[in-house]
Amino acid sequence: MRELRIRKLCLNICVGESGDRLTRAAKVLEQLTGQTPVFSKARYTVRSFGIRRNEKIAVHCTVRGAKAEEILEKGLKVREYELRKNNFSDTGNFGFGIQEHIDLGIKYDPSIGIYGLDFYVVLGRPGFSIADKKRKRGRIGFKHRIRKEEAMRWFQQKYDGIILPVRSFMLMSNLLRVLTACLAWLRASFWSSPPATYRKPSITATHWLKLFAGSWVR
Repeated sequence: MRELRIRKLCLNICVGESGDRLTRAAKVLEQLTGQTPVFSKARYTVRSFGIRRNEKIAVHCTVRGAKAEEILEKGLKVREYELRKNNFSDTGNFGFGIQEHIDLGIKYDPSIGIYGLDFYVVLGRPGFSIADKKRKRGRIGFKHRIRKEEAMRWFQQKYDGIILPVRSFMLMSNLLRVLTACLAWLRASFWSSPPATYRKPSITATHWLKLFAGSWVR
C-alpha cells in the first residue's frame, strides 16, 4: 500500500508567442506521445516580452501508464540519470528539463526545428485518488503522504540515479541580488538627495524585507 508509483508525467514546451512556432512545438509533443496536446494561455500581460493576456504561448501534454515510464526513461537517459536536490519538491514530485527534443530519439525535421522540453513527474501511492473525487472527497493522511526524501530514495533505487548537491553559484547569485538591492535603496534614499533637504525613501523597510525574502525563495 505504500509503494510509490508514477501517477502522471507532464510534458511542457513554452514558446513565449503564438503562431507558427507554437504549432510546430505541438507537433513535437504529438510525435513523442501520440496524443493531442493542449495549448496553454498567458495569465498576465507582459509588454516587455510582447505577451498579451489569454494569448496561447505554450503547449503541454499529460501521459500516464507504461507510456509515461517509457518517455521518462528517455528523458533521464539524456540527463545521465543525474538530478539535483532542488529538482524535488516538498510534496514528493520532481521535474527537470532537456535542451533538445531530438535527444529523445525523434528524427530531426528542418521544417520543425529544435525545441527544449520540460518534464514534471507526479508520484503517488494506492489510495491517492480519494483526494480527486468529485463526490465524497477524502483527505490523504499525513503518514501516507510522500515526502521529499522518499521521492529521492525512490529515484535512486528505481533508476539507479545520482542526487547532486545544490549549485553554490545559485546561493551566491541570490546574495549578490540582495546586496545590489541594498545599494540601490541607499543611493535612492540618501546619496542622490541634497544635504539640506530630506526625501522619503523610494523603498520602505517592508518592501526591502519582501525583496530579501523573495530573492532567497527563487
